[in-house]
Amino acid sequence: MQIRDEQPRDHAAIAELVERAFGQPVEARLVEKLRDDGDAAISLVAEEGDAIVGHILLSPMAAPFPALGLAPLAVLPGHERKGIGSALVKAAIARAGERNYGAVFVLGDPGYYERFGFRAALAADFSSPYAGPYFMVMPLRESLPATTGRVDYARAFDGLA
Repeated sequence: MQIRDEQPRDHAAIAELVERAFGQPVEARLVEKLRDDGDAAISLVAEEGDAIVGHILLSPMAAPFPALGLAPLAVLPGHERKGIGSALVKAAIARAGERNYGAVFVLGDPGYYERFGFRAALAADFSSPYAGPYFMVMPLRESLPATTGRVDYARAFDGLA
């Protein structure tokens, strides 16, 4: 498996993968809108042979420091539990750190995302429409540049909360 930046030629395959992974077109349209708005800061694919089997996208967030939001993460049905999602998350986090972001936020299953260093407790004092036990943050340095303030996902997420 190879992890690489998405290319324009991948867009149709990514849309199909994301729709199949989520069982609906909402998340695939979200990826397209983020891309169209210029908010696909980090967009990676996992490729096996000539097939794209995974995708992850991180978009800039309005926050008290440079931050990204992880969403969506998708793995092609039938390819789950092979480490594809984990490899994508680790690669995306590494890229975010290289680009000097302070943190990555995610709304997801704590049982999955905590293994990468995401913590709901660290996100608890941030104000967001997604606040709650599934809203987590992972510092990309020793500590968060700020521990409170308003954080918002890119405009493409409006109406999804």
